[in-house]
Amino acid sequence: MLKRQLIYLFVGISFCAGLAAQEASDFQIEEVTVVQRKKGKVKSRTEAFDTEKINSEELCRAACCNLSEAFETNASVDVAYSDAATGAKQIRLLGLGGTYVQLIQENTPAVRGLAQNFGLEYIPGPWMSSIQVSKGTSSVINGYEAVSGQINVEMLKPQTQNPLSINLMVNSETMAEANIMGGWQLKDHLYTGVLAHYGGSFVGMDGNHDSFVDMPKVQNANLANRWFYKHNNYTFQAFVRGLYDRRRGGQLADSIVNPYHINLNTWRVEGFLKNGYVFDEESGSSVAVITAVSYHNLNNLYGVKTWKADQLNAYLNALCQLNFEGRGEVDNDHRLTTGLSINYDKYGEQLFYLAGMMPAIFDRQELTAGIFAEYNLKYNEMLSLVAGVRADYSTKHGFFCTPRMNIRYTPFEWWTIRGSVGMGYRSPNVLSDNAFVLPSSRELNLPGLVKQERAVNAGLSTTFYIPLGNKELQLSAEYYYTHFINSLIVDMDRDKHAVYIFNQTDVDGAKSFAHCAQIEASMEVLRGWTWTAAFRYTDVEQTTFNAATNRYELRSKALANRFKAIITTSYQTPLKKWQFDVTAQFNGVGRMPDGFVATGDFLGGYGTPKPYSWYPQLMAQITKYFRTCSLYVGAENMTNFRQANPIVDSFNPYGTDFDASMVNGPTAGWKVYVGFRYDLEKPE
Repeated sequence: MLKRQLIYLFVGISFCAGLAAQEASDFQIEEVTVVQRKKGKVKSRTEAFDTEKINSEELCRAACCNLSEAFETNASVDVAYSDAATGAKQIRLLGLGGTYVQLIQENTPAVRGLAQNFGLEYIPGPWMSSIQVSKGTSSVINGYEAVSGQINVEMLKPQTQNPLSINLMVNSETMAEANIMGGWQLKDHLYTGVLAHYGGSFVGMDGNHDSFVDMPKVQNANLANRWFYKHNNYTFQAFVRGLYDRRRGGQLADSIVNPYHINLNTWRVEGFLKNGYVFDEESGSSVAVITAVSYHNLNNLYGVKTWKADQLNAYLNALCQLNFEGRGEVDNDHRLTTGLSINYDKYGEQLFYLAGMMPAIFDRQELTAGIFAEYNLKYNEMLSLVAGVRADYSTKHGFFCTPRMNIRYTPFEWWTIRGSVGMGYRSPNVLSDNAFVLPSSRELNLPGLVKQERAVNAGLSTTFYIPLGNKELQLSAEYYYTHFINSLIVDMDRDKHAVYIFNQTDVDGAKSFAHCAQIEASMEVLRGWTWTAAFRYTDVEQTTFNAATNRYELRSKALANRFKAIITTSYQTPLKKWQFDVTAQFNGVGRMPDGFVATGDFLGGYGTPKPYSWYPQLMAQITKYFRTCSLYVGAENMTNFRQANPIVDSFNPYGTDFDASMVNGPTAGWKVYVGFRYDLEKPE
């Protein structure tokens, strides 16, 4: 009954908003004219990297409570639940999981290691000023870990943010959050800012009646303070943040004698310092030193399993940038960046399978030191080239080299071509990378020696800027191929009651690769009215064991969608009084692991199951703007599609068949949300 009333409310608001929008258009003040609406997503026409910038206007098109919800209107990045019990989300880029995406915060390490499971939710949406998504090989300046791409999050800066900003939101699943931000100038050259966040969901819901809550109850507190100082040619920045995250899930205790509890507790503290000095003001040549430290502690309970872990990370990046302006009749700029970096990780991990038993120990530490050089050339408006190389030494994996190159060629003003090729490496973290296995009865089989993952990524993209009257149609196509020299393969096909993890190079003839092709078209069809349509096809394959044939075979990766299509439109009325946003997603088919069908139930034998079906999702939001604030109301998953039984044998979680990792779609139905934004603007 409540949901039906909320639907009527949403439809009613939409109708009234449409009438108000018409009135705003009819009574437009002639002296004020909006020439062009600011784009929410921007791709540079002159940079060599295939990078898309998502700014605050695009982030406000949806609820965007945190980073995991910032890509709902984006065709390139997928975010999906990694299991149906904890609510952990995983990002995917170019068909590969988030472990292969280098996710950084203002060019310092962010979501990696133990933060991999819930790190996307640790960055509140209102704190972000922009996101840069780079596909393929990225800059060697930020390290060697980008295999499929890099995502850099820029936070609000105290020297530019408003003295007071407030963002409040609540949804129909009893989840609420509050964000309070502010930035102030203390002296002529000194600024400080505070970012505060509290959010939580307080009622456990079981929409599919499988005895497990659809989403854990959450309490999350997040507080940050940053400083900015700039005088003459010297710039200093400091950032510190503390976080506490508490999640309670599992079975609803009513009428269950021995319920399966999921209790997840996380503490995290982090900070960075940045020092920069411009020693040649005319050319912009400079030196900089970036240091960052983080400590992450978790204590997680999954039924009878307990995972206790902590991670200390220390990072240093010192670099020198030399800018040279070429001589001649055309613009010919050169930039050389050199430097050194050090990254240190210390893990302490224990996995208790039963209380009182001796734990499995996963303690380790790794120090990686390297030097790098990157050359950047811009020749007029026609050519951009970035060529870089790193040489690193790891105390665990020895010496390795990372070459990368990106190039952009613009033969005509309306046509741009980009190409990239390079290598990426990462040190696997077996438990945090595969924590989706823990809320299950699957036995975990690990290799004796975990080797470094190594991959080559190559891509080609082209963009056409086609003038149509006084508007412009932007049409792009791209293809990326990732080939793993070695990967840590997670085999969920071999045994329904176990997960086998092995190094690709330990099995003769084993392979792992990914193809990703995408086309996209976007245009402002009328003043204030934009459309974007995109389609992406992905083929991810790896060698796993087929129990039916009793041999290793190259097969499509289980639970990986083959395609995604998206259509999104946004209309903003003249004078920016109202805004209407609608996004439709069409998520493609994929393969279930051997022994399972699309509902998550057992197939009954080891025959190859049919792929699960594609499913649509619809999202919409209406925003009413006032001079200093705005109100917004929206709905997500309006098609109300949800996977029927994402948790296998949910009523017997201590049995051998229990498995919460068979997720191929949304685990919860539709929801409605309403929010409020307020900004006290800076004085002139």
